[in-house]
Amino acid sequence: MPEPERVDLVLLGQKLTVRTEASPEYLRTLADFLEERVGVLQRSGVRDPFKALLLAALDIADELHRAREERHLDEGEVGARLRAVIARLDELSRQAP
Repeated sequence: MPEPERVDLVLLGQKLTVRTEASPEYLRTLADFLEERVGVLQRSGVRDPFKALLLAALDIADELHRAREERHLDEGEVGARLRAVIARLDELSRQAP
């Protein structure tokens, strides 16, 4: 496992140094993504940068939560289909001479 390194970021004009095992490029991509989401909110009328940041975080958390729920539902559907296939194969194997 790589040793955590320090990565300097600038978010909403504030310097932030984080220690991470992730690549600096990846972390900067995440920061850019967050800055863009905040920018969208600010362009839509949210003037307070802190409120825009909180709203962006809430929106991203909502997306993550929905994606996890969808994945969970998909996994349940796949599992049900696999069980049906296995049951059918069992049935066919009992009918085979």
